[in-house]
Amino acid sequence: MIEALAELLQISQQALLIGFAVFLRIGSAMALLPAFGEQTVPNRVKLVLGFSFTLIVAPAVAPDLFAFQGRFPPTWFIAEIMIGLMLGILLRLFIIALQTAGAIAAQATSLSQLFGGSTGEPQPAVGHLLAIAGLALAVQLGLHVKLAALFIGSYDALPPGAIPDADLIKAWGLSGVAQTFGLSFSIAAPFVLAGLVYNVALGAINRAMPQLMVAFVGAPALTAGGLVLLFLAVPTGLIVWHDAFDAFVANPFQVAP
Repeated sequence: MIEALAELLQISQQALLIGFAVFLRIGSAMALLPAFGEQTVPNRVKLVLGFSFTLIVAPAVAPDLFAFQGRFPPTWFIAEIMIGLMLGILLRLFIIALQTAGAIAAQATSLSQLFGGSTGEPQPAVGHLLAIAGLALAVQLGLHVKLAALFIGSYDALPPGAIPDADLIKAWGLSGVAQTFGLSFSIAAPFVLAGLVYNVALGAINRAMPQLMVAFVGAPALTAGGLVLLFLAVPTGLIVWHDAFDAFVANPFQVAP
């Protein structure tokens, strides 16, 4: 009886250590994850979500962590936190892409001062609208399942306890930043083109009729056209964004050329 209890105690201790090791990676990423790591989500909810993901991921990666037998050096904890933060940052870049696209679109169509965002970060209403719509779309299409698969796969690409190579992380980060700005401009391209056409046409009208107050005539037209274009272009932009986000989550460790 005592031997069975001692064996059960040893198994429980090892399970707790493995769960804590997995929580280090997931918990650090949880602060930056899309939807789950937003500023509007209470910290207690984030903590519960971190524990929930840990319960899902830990059984799948337990064989990789079983070799440590409960002996974790200090560098091991630092490495796990670093890996979690890197995963969270690269996923957060996709939300920044939506916010950047919203800022570009708002500036191009004079919608930058319309209403205003309701989050802690100052941003135009268009950027806030794109970010909320993108998060809603991602959650509706199974974001939690994709993130769990990403965390499980990360233990193959980034072994536990090993500090990632600095050159690979630099290339990985630069690729993510470049993809962010390219994606944001792709989403905002219709608004940039519409703004360019509007300003060229306004300049030509002003040149032909100097006595006409083109600003009073053109400003309402630009705002109305921007709202109509927002209604027409945002669904397609969200599809483009979600396809890029899905491709990244499916293979997050590929460095784009």
